Amino acid sequence: MRMVRTLFTCIVLAAAAATAQAQIGLPSGRLPTLPGVGLPGTGTPGGAIGLPGRLGTDVGQALSGVGDSAELRRLTTERELRIAALIRRYPRLIERDPRGNPIVRSEVVAVAPTDAALDRARAAGFSIARDRTFGALGVRVVVLDAPSGLSTRRALAQLRRLDPAGTYDFNHLYSESAAESTTEGNADRSAPGGSVREAEAVVGAATPRVGLIDSGIEVHHPVFNDVPIQVHGCDGAAVPSEHGTAVGSLLVGRAAEFHGSLPSGALFAADVYCAAPTGGAVDAIVEAFDWLVHEGVPVINVSLVGPPNALLATVVHRVVARGFIIVAAVGNDGPAAPPLYPAAYPGVIGVTGVDAHRHVLMEAERGAQVQFAAPGADMAAAALPRAYALVRGTSFAAPLVAGLLARSLDAPTPADAARAIEELRRHAIDLGARGLDPVYGYGLVGADLAPEPALARAR
Repeated sequence: MRMVRTLFTCIVLAAAAATAQAQIGLPSGRLPTLPGVGLPGTGTPGGAIGLPGRLGTDVGQALSGVGDSAELRRLTTERELRIAALIRRYPRLIERDPRGNPIVRSEVVAVAPTDAALDRARAAGFSIARDRTFGALGVRVVVLDAPSGLSTRRALAQLRRLDPAGTYDFNHLYSESAAESTTEGNADRSAPGGSVREAEAVVGAATPRVGLIDSGIEVHHPVFNDVPIQVHGCDGAAVPSEHGTAVGSLLVGRAAEFHGSLPSGALFAADVYCAAPTGGAVDAIVEAFDWLVHEGVPVINVSLVGPPNALLATVVHRVVARGFIIVAAVGNDGPAAPPLYPAAYPGVIGVTGVDAHRHVLMEAERGAQVQFAAPGADMAAAALPRAYALVRGTSFAAPLVAGLLARSLDAPTPADAARAIEELRRHAIDLGARGLDPVYGYGLVGADLAPEPALARAR
């Protein structure tokens, strides 16, 4: 009887997988053979490894029977595995929220709290860790430390009870949305220390500008020679990393054999990680937005992903309303995973990735947040310390779109931003269902901007 039930289950799973593949527009391919063993409860790995709660359930469903399931599982769990490793290494600093997302332990962020609300919080045992008013954004952000012995979850709930009209949330951590990068002989993701190259004091009025919120970049890499670069964060220290360097090169890099999407542009790069255990916290991202808005950089690339957050939502809304364009990677958690942010916020330009055959990356997220597709695989980008690496993921598609949008924008205004986006839409190559669709958005742009993968093999 058990054998009959197992056979019936396999048939149902195969039919459901074929239907899902047709509905979500994945590249055609042979479905993997469903084994007679390894079903739930047998102890054989069959879903997304290490994914907690609802996140694990959603991603596990997305992986079932779609394309090369082993490869998809590997690609879509990399971010989660890095998060799990970080929490294991720093359990006193980082934990998970109720949905499994990483947060700074014992910290709650308050958006524009009143003095009376802060007085009630202090009376309840909370202390103020950081209190800053971001002038360019016009918002006050207070980070509160929970009383000793009170969990972060209960601390958030208590603050919301003390101030029902206020806006409070966890201090979420946002991670790089890359799926993969490989560099021969270089396993380090970051290289703390070093000196910051003297940034150009003045960027010419005719020079297009683009912003980057990411990890640090290696400004001494040859692709950044003669590129105007302004850096922010880490108290002036240089903390270059693989991810930030790669994304930055795809924005403004230029060399004899390499060029980004805005090779004549200036880069304003904010490091929100600084090799710190709690790098990528939402309050650091807000500080980066404030700096870029203050500098008047019209297009901002964010190849970071995470959960919805009340503080981030407030800031993104204000930035977009003022005419700045935020371009964000949609993420690589799989075709049926919940939307990731900031890409999924209204007004943000969400970008997915395609391979050399113009097929959407099998790990890329799908949904209404997808506005454009760009090359996101089978290409090279700058790597540490001076080499190139093969890169893959929506992280590396986003800067191609950001650079294209920045080519025609001198200053942030709502009218100019709308015009630039509409112009890009008119030039998009429709790849999926006719018109806007949840897999490719309006279509492919920057098809000719993918740097040759052969560069990653050159020494």
